[in-house]
Amino acid sequence: MRPESRKEEIINAASILFKEKGYSAVTMRDLAKAMGIKAASLYNHIQSKQEILATIIIDLAEKFTNGMDRIVKSDENTIQKLENIIDLHIDVTLSNADGLASLNNDWMHLEEENLQYFEKMRQDYEENFRDIVKRGVSRKEINSFNIEIIVFSTLSTLRTLYLWYPKQRNIDAEILKHDMVSVLLKGIA
Repeated sequence: MRPESRKEEIINAASILFKEKGYSAVTMRDLAKAMGIKAASLYNHIQSKQEILATIIIDLAEKFTNGMDRIVKSDENTIQKLENIIDLHIDVTLSNADGLASLNNDWMHLEEENLQYFEKMRQDYEENFRDIVKRGVSRKEINSFNIEIIVFSTLSTLRTLYLWYPKQRNIDAEILKHDMVSVLLKGIA
């Protein structure tokens, strides 16, 4: 595993602070203090707090978008595609739970171009998810419940994993994947 660059260290430290305090409440001085450096030193590696936020959110949104694109293009059935979406969310959560706080809570602070790009990725992601569910219902691969309830309940659960999973001490990632798939796709009854 390659060592983190200084810019990556800054972004990771900022992710933690943004999760703890929210983007608006964090200053560059807070970030510098958390890293044990002078605020002016941060600017040798990044241009602004906005650049940090955009890097965090856009990188994560692109991971979701690229993963969804692979899933949509696959020849797998609906259940396998939904399982792959659950796995995608778990993998991204485990790789950057702190960054997901910004993706979910601070995206509205993105500046115009990045905001539009993010919103488009998010809308496309949700529409792809919705289309997979619709196709599964029409093919009778999944139960005919209200599509919007399926989309909302599944994505809401997956989008908040970053809050819940770090507090779990005894749940292995593979157990999480297996049980999340079972509960979200098969229910508990």
